[in-house]
Amino acid sequence: MIAQESPAAPSTSPAVAAVVVLAAGQGTRMRSTTPKVLHTLGGRSLLGHVLAAAEPLRAGTTVVVVGAGRDQVEAHLAEIAPGALAVVQEEQRGSGHAAAVALDAVPDIEGPVLLVNGDAPLLRATTVSALVEAHRAAGSALTVLTAEVDDPTGLGRIVRGADGGVRAIVEERDATPEQRALREINAGVYVGDAASIRSALGRISTDNDQGEQYFTDVLGLLVADGAPVGGHVAEDPDDVLGCNDRRELAFRRRTLNDRVLDDLMRSGVTVVDPQTTWVDVTCSVGADAVLEPGTQLQGTTAVGGGAVVGPDTTLVDCVVEDGASVVRSHCLGAQIGPDATVGPFSYLRPGTRLARGAKVGAFVETKNAEVGEGSKVPHLSYVGDATIGRGANIGAATVFVNYDGVAKHRTTIGDQVRVGSDTMLVAPVTVGDGAYTAAGSVITSDVPPGAMAVARSPQRNVGGWVRRRRSGTPAAEAAEAAERRAAAAAEDRSEATGTHTDT
Repeated sequence: MIAQESPAAPSTSPAVAAVVVLAAGQGTRMRSTTPKVLHTLGGRSLLGHVLAAAEPLRAGTTVVVVGAGRDQVEAHLAEIAPGALAVVQEEQRGSGHAAAVALDAVPDIEGPVLLVNGDAPLLRATTVSALVEAHRAAGSALTVLTAEVDDPTGLGRIVRGADGGVRAIVEERDATPEQRALREINAGVYVGDAASIRSALGRISTDNDQGEQYFTDVLGLLVADGAPVGGHVAEDPDDVLGCNDRRELAFRRRTLNDRVLDDLMRSGVTVVDPQTTWVDVTCSVGADAVLEPGTQLQGTTAVGGGAVVGPDTTLVDCVVEDGASVVRSHCLGAQIGPDATVGPFSYLRPGTRLARGAKVGAFVETKNAEVGEGSKVPHLSYVGDATIGRGANIGAATVFVNYDGVAKHRTTIGDQVRVGSDTMLVAPVTVGDGAYTAAGSVITSDVPPGAMAVARSPQRNVGGWVRRRRSGTPAAEAAEAAERRAAAAAEDRSEATGTHTDT
């Protein structure tokens, strides 16, 4: 189940001829070197969310107007929407000027065009599609998306005529007391006939305080021409919220996450604590999965049915298959097989693949490692650049020594192998099926199947070393006390057996 689904795309012709996204603004209130439309929430940039909302329209052309930070925005577009056309607005002279720059870049476009701001991350595909359908059904020259809000302060008001058509968009500073009482506001999303918009854009002026061209003036010109102008009210007013500073970014992030979690819970996922659980819109979670408090699913993460994730777990671009469990762990680009278990306090890095029923336990780090079906790495180990067969057990404090200072090398562990605790496996090395390694060994050569590898020096005890080399230390005092006790005990045994001899 995808966390946030888009409606099915129309099966016939595109719903609009073009989509124009206005993404050239400075975004000064963000106080950031990152262009505003590239700030992220829920797994996408602000711009990415807008493009995703428009994508089901299957527009023949998508134009993104760039300006401030255009190199960064263009690079981002090349990643997420390589088919989009980036058009540069050299001077940011208002939304009307930006729209004109966009349409000048595609002079052959005819038919309906959607215009939308690039900082509306809560805009949903269903809302955009409903706007386009309302425009088509009414046969209007222009249709504006609106919303009914409790507090319209600072927002442009929608003024309708007796027939329900939109007659004007009035900014608050220009509104009469009666108009200020209106609660229907302009969402800044429009769909209109390309020819009608072009004609009006050619006539808008810069006679305002900012000396800029505003797209809202297009609506006024079309009304004056007698052209039909409509308004479509968004079902959810949150859809039209923009994002101008870090506080608003945080609020939009919370709203978006609440939507995602609501969809998940409706589809059969248990979210124990929605306040501390965060799931990107690009993730998916299967029915009967459980997301414990403190869980974060990011990127392309997919969690299977019946799996348990958390508490306090972050998964980035991971696959967790049915019935698996990941507890208090951080995983990046890992594939966790059915009924496998991870954690607590594990770190799975890219290239980790756990087969069915495999276990990676407490304080284990893995990288580019395949752990076979039913195999276990229970605790306190590092497994890097390795293949582990079926039914193997890797003892505590084992290190796969994969790096020689220049290159990485691979270790292969066969089926049903038992690696003793505190073993160093110096790659490249292979431990054959059914073999054992003794605890504390440093394995530098291949181990044949069924063999026991012992690679450690015999123990040698140097008596009296502490008394000679660490005299006066607490260790020396403890050793001397132990020696006295041992001598006394030996004396007692001698007396008890009658073997005491005076000297």
